[in-house]
Amino acid sequence: MVFNSLSFALFFAVVLAIHHLPISWRLRKLNLLGASYLFYMAWNPPFVLLLWMSTAVDWLAARKIASHSRKSRRRLWLGVSLAVNLGLLAVFKYGEFLVSNVVALMGGVGIDYAPAAPDIILPLGISFYTFQTLSYSLDVYRGQERPAGSFLDYALYVTFFPQLVAGPIVRSGVFLPQVESSRRADSQQWTIGLTLLSLGLFQKIVLADDLLAPSAEALFDGSAPPDVYSAWVGTLAFSGQIFCDFAGYSSCALGAASCLGFRIPVNFRSPYAAVGFSDFWRRWHVSLSSWLRDYLYISMGGNRAGLARTYMNLMMTMLVGGLWHGASWTFVAWGGLHGLYLTAERWLRGRVGGLSERWMVQLPVGLFTFAVVSVTWVFFRAPDFTRAFQVVAALFGDTAEEATRQLPANALDPLAVLTIVAGLVTVHWLQREDSVLERFAVPWWMESVGIAAIWLAIAMTPGTDRAFIYFQF
Repeated sequence: MVFNSLSFALFFAVVLAIHHLPISWRLRKLNLLGASYLFYMAWNPPFVLLLWMSTAVDWLAARKIASHSRKSRRRLWLGVSLAVNLGLLAVFKYGEFLVSNVVALMGGVGIDYAPAAPDIILPLGISFYTFQTLSYSLDVYRGQERPAGSFLDYALYVTFFPQLVAGPIVRSGVFLPQVESSRRADSQQWTIGLTLLSLGLFQKIVLADDLLAPSAEALFDGSAPPDVYSAWVGTLAFSGQIFCDFAGYSSCALGAASCLGFRIPVNFRSPYAAVGFSDFWRRWHVSLSSWLRDYLYISMGGNRAGLARTYMNLMMTMLVGGLWHGASWTFVAWGGLHGLYLTAERWLRGRVGGLSERWMVQLPVGLFTFAVVSVTWVFFRAPDFTRAFQVVAALFGDTAEEATRQLPANALDPLAVLTIVAGLVTVHWLQREDSVLERFAVPWWMESVGIAAIWLAIAMTPGTDRAFIYFQF
């Protein structure tokens, strides 16, 4: 069940109807919890068992951590939480990857090792809810949060369906206080919610799927070497597609939550207007980047143990961030490249100071940041290194003699791609200091016209069956 489907529209209408019945707050929370499990089970029912296991283990571990004063006991129960959650993630997300690499390593030293091929299905959203429940255990261990007083409240925090399978990754300190008292959306929350839902579906259905995906797929799913034009159009198409796809999901998540009376954190803050790579990661997938910063980078020492250690911590954090996205060396390379960019930026800032703070250099530095981020997306999207290197070589003009034009047959598609990406970057620059909710502070009639235009465009767009990109993570 996905946001851009009729089944979700019907499901959400029923959930909203029950949520607004004159019944107790406990019953309405049970409605939201049951709906969240139903939402998840619509994909593959047996995997809800993993969700229940993660919920139960971290509920118990957090209470045990809080009840013990001895550090050894607290560490033991934190270890239980880490072992179970990361163990499940390792088996279901990285099991095949680990086996294939062991086979390759042994083959490299002349050992013919051929184990039975594992047939593991990746549970939907396991990376997101694993990090969410781990943040709860870690915050309780650090003394930053107290254990939830109600198992129902905690279970709803873990499984709240708007953000369950693709984020944002919500901290317990943000969500749990919201379920302590009865919540229904007021008129402002309804307006914001419906606007965000409309905008998110427009980004996904019209921009990401219909106008941008065909050019990206023509480039990255091909096998022949591309020419320079195809490489740039396809790469920029994917830069636009992944933003519109993921930010579209996040907008829908925020919108659905708002219609229920809840508020969850903004996950994107105009990332393609970032001035530098540290600024990019303060704006892109904010809930993940802040998770990696707070629970990994700072835990390893952050920038408190000297320059060399800081560089190593940055690199390790980004390598883990790359691997979090997928069990493939191309994702590790993507994360490693961002680690190199962050390291080089920190080194450079130590020598030129706040040069990028000056307005006259922000735009060129920002456009350079966008260009490098777009080139680096190649390793995120390419199915293997062979295709990634073909595309990167073409981007820099090094094309093979047999290079061909690899774009959709419709001649308008490349123009549409370049127009959309240019418009996207422009909008990000115009709104780089605003939050997503502040963007809707316009007269009601202007907002109504905008939403009507959005739904007209959605209605005129032929449907596709492309899932949200981040569902695979």
